[in-house]
Amino acid sequence: MPEAEWMILAVVAAALVFDFTNGWNDSANAVATVVSTRVLSPLAAVSFSATLNVIGAFYSTAVAKTIGSDILDPNVVTQQVVLAALVGGIAWNTAMTLAGLPISASHALLGGMVGAALVHGGSGTLQWAGIRLILIAMILSPAVGMVFGYLFIMALRLIFGGARPALVNALFRRLQLLSAGWMSFSHGTNDAQKAMGIITLALYSGGYIDSIEVPSWVIVACALAMGLGTMAGGWRVIRTLGMRMLHMEPVHGFAAETGAALVLTFTAATGVPVSTTHTITGAILGVGASSGFNAVRWGIAGKIVYAWLFTLPGSGIVAALCYALLRALT
Repeated sequence: MPEAEWMILAVVAAALVFDFTNGWNDSANAVATVVSTRVLSPLAAVSFSATLNVIGAFYSTAVAKTIGSDILDPNVVTQQVVLAALVGGIAWNTAMTLAGLPISASHALLGGMVGAALVHGGSGTLQWAGIRLILIAMILSPAVGMVFGYLFIMALRLIFGGARPALVNALFRRLQLLSAGWMSFSHGTNDAQKAMGIITLALYSGGYIDSIEVPSWVIVACALAMGLGTMAGGWRVIRTLGMRMLHMEPVHGFAAETGAALVLTFTAATGVPVSTTHTITGAILGVGASSGFNAVRWGIAGKIVYAWLFTLPGSGIVAALCYALLRALT
């Protein structure tokens, strides 16, 4: 088989592995709250979330097109650049999942793409307008999630403040199934598209397709890969996000998930690749802060923020080294 065909197969395989690690780390985003509030068992939660992840992946390809065309110049990208970018993202996702830290797979992929592209052709290979948009979204998504989580929990307290706690708890145990389902669906609409975009970019740069349009088989493959990753369950991350940072009751989980899902559904439709992790973490912090500063374990939150800050340079360095190695070997 010609070298070009081996390379495109390697890129597709790496993209699916990346999608798996994305679902593995991000399973906490959708199930941490329902597991911590004991609305669902861990196995039922990941199964439920994985199914809706797959369904959500078919909602839109707007984010995939942003990844495929608005970060790197598709006309100068090589398969080696794409493969190295994916290796950088996979390495960072895996390391942080094993460490129990929820990070943004979107930003791990972005860091990998930028790191590999800079070594390949310098800053001229980068689409700065698209990168700026993603960086702005990276900064704003936890803040917006926090605001939405805070507003939702305050509104619910206003509405149900006089009700018996047992009645409120029973009601929101049921409602949390809806909010967790919506969160899982919105996670699929946003995050499954990252690997779709990178495969489409590789296919276009290799001359296998004529435009940055996501082929149907790519959508199906990426949806299933993310669903399998979610089924694997990043249990250490789930404990960090759902149990160690804040003690939650079903009403808290409902408010956090609903606020985050609203943000993610909107951004998926508009093509802005925001971080599911940043958004739900912000929403959980907003819910916790509504009960007072001491309700949140800020030391745990601080460790998560450090992981976020190191995601771009960490994945970028791995990708740059990987690209240099691939260039030397091919």
